[in-house]
Amino acid sequence: MALLAPFSAPGRFWRGNLHTHSNLSDGALEPKQVVDAYKNAGYDFMQLSEHFIEHFDFPIADTRPFRSNSFTTLLGVELHAPETQVGELWHIVAAGLPLDFPRNLPGETGAQLARRAREAGAFIGIAHPAWSQLTIEDGRAIDAAHAVEIYNHGCAIENDRGDGWYLADQLFTEGKRLTAFATDDAHFKGPDYFGGWVHVKAESLDPDALLESLKKGLYYSSMGPQLHAIEMNGKEISISCSPVDTITVVCGTSRSAVRIGKAITEASFDLAKLEKGWLLRKTSPWFRVTVIDGAGKRAWSNPIWWDEIG
Repeated sequence: MALLAPFSAPGRFWRGNLHTHSNLSDGALEPKQVVDAYKNAGYDFMQLSEHFIEHFDFPIADTRPFRSNSFTTLLGVELHAPETQVGELWHIVAAGLPLDFPRNLPGETGAQLARRAREAGAFIGIAHPAWSQLTIEDGRAIDAAHAVEIYNHGCAIENDRGDGWYLADQLFTEGKRLTAFATDDAHFKGPDYFGGWVHVKAESLDPDALLESLKKGLYYSSMGPQLHAIEMNGKEISISCSPVDTITVVCGTSRSAVRIGKAITEASFDLAKLEKGWLLRKTSPWFRVTVIDGAGKRAWSNPIWWDEIG
């Protein structure tokens, strides 16, 4: 049985949020209050991703004074530039930017700004696709992206547009080797916090180690449930997790493999014997795992590519 990434990677999982705002842009609380809220809620790290636009004087929150041996912060922003297919500003999460990252250049597009941020060392995520009404052409345009924000808690509770899988899955099927992250996008003006996060596998809580793992896709996302392992043994997939009611494997078509029960913690699918499951491999170059608990909360793996596991 071969344990798959990120579960096979050395280190431990660290819980973090990559998309949150303070009153440096349009959030309600001061930066330290926001950081303390996540620290007190049991997170290991977080990032203040202020709106990097002229209206707020292009802020990059310096949260380094709030770091400790047991809690850390990443430095980053939410980038904005013209323009999506519906004529709005791009929203792009950039984690791991230097504090002196230059302001937008004259005439710079969202795609160009994302490339410049990636060249500066950032992890680039396409933010809240449903809220922004992003098209597949929009997704293709951000060619510097590492990931798609597949769950945005603030958008979900405010206007039921928190999903990003519709865009991510299409991009995966086109061959884009992206990953998928969940966030809060909290502004602390309502209950928009502690609803979606990432579990990043790294050997330490050092910001550079976390950033490197994010770029390598060594993480999974959650609203509550935990994924413990995904393993492959020949044509058999095995998943273990915290107690949930559904464990499902989906791919780039309607084909899937699923186990449903009450408080189940594992499932195995022999794809050689399961016609629908075996078609996962025959019809799609990738698959991913979702688990759903009794309250409807989910955890999601990143896409797993057949040619990377044999």
